[in-house]
Amino acid sequence: MIRVFIVDDHPLVIEGIHSLLANESNIHWAGHALSAAACNAYFDKNDADVILMDINLPDKSGIDLCTEIKKKKPGTQVLALSTLNQPSYIRKMVESGASGYILKNADKEEMISAIEDVANGKTHMCAEALEVIRHTYNAETGKPILTRREKEILALIAEGMTNAEMSEKLFVSQWTVDSHRKSIMTKLNTKNTAMLIKYAIENGLV
Repeated sequence: MIRVFIVDDHPLVIEGIHSLLANESNIHWAGHALSAAACNAYFDKNDADVILMDINLPDKSGIDLCTEIKKKKPGTQVLALSTLNQPSYIRKMVESGASGYILKNADKEEMISAIEDVANGKTHMCAEALEVIRHTYNAETGKPILTRREKEILALIAEGMTNAEMSEKLFVSQWTVDSHRKSIMTKLNTKNTAMLIKYAIENGLV
């Protein structure tokens, strides 16, 4: 059973998604919040498996809220739910720890697929988001551009280090390492660590 919580300042959006998921046997509606403050208050005492998180909230950006929630509840997966498909928002949500990004015009099938994917530790990007992330290429090499930190983490992954070991070595939290790992795998279009290392070796990234 996947416990789903939603943060959105539009009651009609919450009601619509609640209705959409109501008859799904593997999804449990954990609750909702209309603001970042209400979301934080809920997670001070409660848990959920997946948070559907709007980016534009009345009291705080969903990007900042995502960072806070991932620090507080590293095991809770954040699925960005937005009307915005600008590259900067998509990248910032991924960098803040979101495991997925879908638009509010997604149909029921994609919504459920996205929830199930992130609940199972996978990433799920809508077509628009995937296009943005995958097509951040170096004009000369044609290869995806990784940040300095992503390159460091990729090298450590190739050495066989765990998230906990990388966290200790780089003096960052494990959720930070995990968000970078997910960003790398999305950029390089790899589904698991073995594929990631194989791609990195074949393309001279490590």
